[in-house]
Amino acid sequence: MAGGATTWSAEADDAIPRGRRRERFFDPKERDVCWRKADVVPGRHPERWRKDAAGNIVCRRFNACHGCLCYEYDHIIPFSKGGPSTADNCQILQTRVNRRKSNREDLASDEMRQNSCEIKFTDRELDIIEMAVYGNVIRPGLQCRCRSVAESLSISLFSKPGRTDDVACELPSYGEEREKGTTSFM
Repeated sequence: MAGGATTWSAEADDAIPRGRRRERFFDPKERDVCWRKADVVPGRHPERWRKDAAGNIVCRRFNACHGCLCYEYDHIIPFSKGGPSTADNCQILQTRVNRRKSNREDLASDEMRQNSCEIKFTDRELDIIEMAVYGNVIRPGLQCRCRSVAESLSISLFSKPGRTDDVACELPSYGEEREKGTTSFM
């Protein structure tokens, strides 16, 4: 504003100049550093999968949702207790664990695990989830993409001779697993 006027924002019933207001949320750079700090899931693409502070597998695309692979960025020292929104004070936590942690600090890993989802996913299930979310699977020993309907019907619409980096995955269909009795989704 002209003439050096100050703009004000109400936060916690106090009038604080905007330039000095604490930011509650982590900015994109801080979130990226926070993600990279988390443990890598062995055998999985590190930009797609990580382990939260309680050891739960989470998927990067599932931020701010409530499922078992969902996570949130958590203030280790709670924001309400003066914790800054910096990468040093950030950890990823499965959403339900973060909600139970609330504004507590120094919560032990085993206590966080007790609030985790009970479901543990197999490699095959994570492949199917990754295929559904990203359209492909990238991990050691397997790099492939989702089949098209034409490929499933063995119809060649667009042939790309010599291309080997675009292999369609051979993931079992739900019906095949169901017939074999191997699916754990039931």
